[in-house]
Amino acid sequence: MSGSSAALPPHGGDLAAATARWGRPEAGWLDLSTGINPQPYPLPPLTEADWSRLPGHEAEQALLAAARRAFAAPEPVRLVAASGGQALIQHLPWLRRPGPVTILSPTYAEHGRAWDAAGHAVRRAADPAGADPAGVLVVVNPNNPDGRRLAPAQLVELAGRFAAAGGLVVVDEAFADPTPDLSLIPLAPAGAVVLRSFGKFYGRAGLRLGLLATVEAGLAEALAARLGPWAVSGPALAVGAAAYGDAAWAEATRHRLAADAARLAARLTAAGFAPVGGTDLFRLVAHPRAAEWWERLGRQGILVRAFADRPDWLRFGLPGDAAGWARLERALVG
Repeated sequence: MSGSSAALPPHGGDLAAATARWGRPEAGWLDLSTGINPQPYPLPPLTEADWSRLPGHEAEQALLAAARRAFAAPEPVRLVAASGGQALIQHLPWLRRPGPVTILSPTYAEHGRAWDAAGHAVRRAADPAGADPAGVLVVVNPNNPDGRRLAPAQLVELAGRFAAAGGLVVVDEAFADPTPDLSLIPLAPAGAVVLRSFGKFYGRAGLRLGLLATVEAGLAEALAARLGPWAVSGPALAVGAAAYGDAAWAEATRHRLAADAARLAARLTAAGFAPVGGTDLFRLVAHPRAAEWWERLGRQGILVRAFADRPDWLRFGLPGDAAGWARLERALVG
């Protein structure tokens, strides 16, 4: 592997860094490094007002109503929209006084960075059993990057224990749309907040839209006040309302993603990679020469996710069309 692992980008999707390392591929980049649906929701027609007027209350309420139906959220649940799941991750730690925070790890690193920046005492643990119920427990479910899953019933039990002690369970469901039965939102337990990301499943990460769901009314109100007016753009409100309201597209997409994820897993196993886990939007695999594979694929214009702290791991997203599948399959056997 040329260069050091410390030079790895902290997130997927950094095509500028990939181009700086390997040059610009003649056929363009096949970016499999992000875990974003490569066949995005078709954009609905947008009006001039969506672009030129400040986002209105009615448009925001239309988004929240569509999201409530899509998430099967009961009426006690309060929904708050923000400009992306990352915005929620960064604002949430400032709504609690500094205290103990346990992050179920390994997982998405921005959670730890955000709680640490807000002055909390962050510890990382492989099991939630030792978490202080008077503090905060952060769980990504299903997890990024290994796909670890906690059953909703277990999360309900944890939320009850934390609520009784004045604590909070934060469940990041950025990758839960393909598996709605895994979501905590329909159960609406006290002592929990759920974060949802529009960009992963609907494939429109550049739109920047995320939602928080909770029955903790005070927390929802504090977050809305911290975000301030016009927290979500007019185009994002319009596209989000249309997409969350399209149940037929969501169901068909779940079936397609499951089939594509199984196809990807089979191709990677045949190429000698050991499965570690994943979701229907990405697969995590291990290989003793993962760094060599990362370089080899990069030189062929295929970007996958490598990990500085786990040099034997690679994460592969899904190709979006027949040409992308053929290109990956040639690279894996060539």
